[in-house]
Amino acid sequence: MLKSLSVAIGILALALLPATQLRGEDEFAIVGTYTENQACKNDASDANASRVKISQKEIESSVFGVCTILDRKREGNKISVHVECKGPGGSVMLGEVSFTIRDATTLDFADQDNTYKAILYKCPG
Repeated sequence: MLKSLSVAIGILALALLPATQLRGEDEFAIVGTYTENQACKNDASDANASRVKISQKEIESSVFGVCTILDRKREGNKISVHVECKGPGGSVMLGEVSFTIRDATTLDFADQDNTYKAILYKCPG
């Protein structure tokens, strides 16, 4: 009887494992407001810094405009994001961007062709 209880608990644990993993993958660890290529201080000293806002559904930046997140995939500390961006003149671009998590407050950013790269610093709050 003890052996069958142990097997049942093992099966239950395995059944719950994928749900736990999916829930963790659903979290978008990089949501927040960032400054490009200089530390964010949220005061007048970084007023001219380009800002990037990342939400669950969009990435907004002065370089690419407003980009809708169509798909995302995480492998280790690298997050690849498929986006549709609407530029200032109304032009629409589809592409890939990637974020590499350096630490809790810093990301490396690159577009799919590595023609634009930046270091993003998370703003407090």
